[in-house]
Amino acid sequence: MKKIILLTILATFLISCGSKTVQESKKVIKGNWALDAITYSETGNFNVNLLSDGNADCFIGSTWHFIPNNNTGTYNVSNSDCVTGERYFVFTIKEMDSETGLYDFLLKPTDEKYKSELDKGYRFNLKALSKSSMKWGQTVTLEGKPFEVIMDFSKITE
Repeated sequence: MKKIILLTILATFLISCGSKTVQESKKVIKGNWALDAITYSETGNFNVNLLSDGNADCFIGSTWHFIPNNNTGTYNVSNSDCVTGERYFVFTIKEMDSETGLYDFLLKPTDEKYKSELDKGYRFNLKALSKSSMKWGQTVTLEGKPFEVIMDFSKITE
């Protein structure tokens, strides 16, 4: 019985320590961000649709707001050549490797009540996160080969 209690306490301790980095990341991600650039791992012109919402070019200049205490947020597309307006999402950050600091970032578009209409999420790799910038990568397949979409954000305000 003592071994079970000890193992339970140890497991709880390890889980709480492992999530410390994720909690710190949530503090940093809180606030308003601008999507400054979208680049690709390959050269050329590509017609990339992001979040089943629109062409990647529509997202450049969009503003994003993250509320980490309830894992919700919004993004606002302002490019007049695209469908403009505010969109809603829920998100999670999951630490994949504590030694390398790699994360998975899951974003799920929702309605204004944060209910998923399509029940579809998009997984990004949180490649870099600081108080002033953030970088996401999403690997997809193009002609049978891995192809990465890279999104660069800058912090506007907290």
